[in-house]
Amino acid sequence: MEQTSAPGSRTFLVKLTLLAWFSMVGFDLFLHAGILAPLYTQPGPFLLSPERSFALIPVGYVSFLLLAVLLVWLMHKLELKGWRPGAIFGAQLGGLAWGALVLGLYSISTAPPTLLFGWFVGQTVELSLAGAVTGIGLERASLKRLFFQVLGLVVLLFALSVVLQNIGVAANV
Repeated sequence: MEQTSAPGSRTFLVKLTLLAWFSMVGFDLFLHAGILAPLYTQPGPFLLSPERSFALIPVGYVSFLLLAVLLVWLMHKLELKGWRPGAIFGAQLGGLAWGALVLGLYSISTAPPTLLFGWFVGQTVELSLAGAVTGIGLERASLKRLFFQVLGLVVLLFALSVVLQNIGVAANV
């Protein structure tokens, strides 16, 4: 087992994966509690109750961790470095993965097309953000500065979510 935290080491890649995942969780909170929140208040047979959905949020975030693992693994293997190549690759991966999921759900569920479209766009942007974080991390020797940048972004996204809910743009779910 590797004890080092050098760029490319297992420890470094685990830390980078967790950082990419943290950026995804932060954006996801903004996306669902802020921008897409009104879509969750519409009654329908597709969505669980708000209480049940809230209780299952950790399961959804574990699914994002799996996507972050895939993203970091692929970018490391393909030697993609830098925010721009990372963001582009993340958007491509996100568009393909979420596009396939949304089309599958559209073909077998009662999910409203507006919700599916919101998921597709939002989750594609989310993976693009994680790709940018990963690309930056893969070109650095230390993740300390990047950690604080991602932390600042997550705090900002959280604050924006609260603002959107308080001014009535987002539903209070």
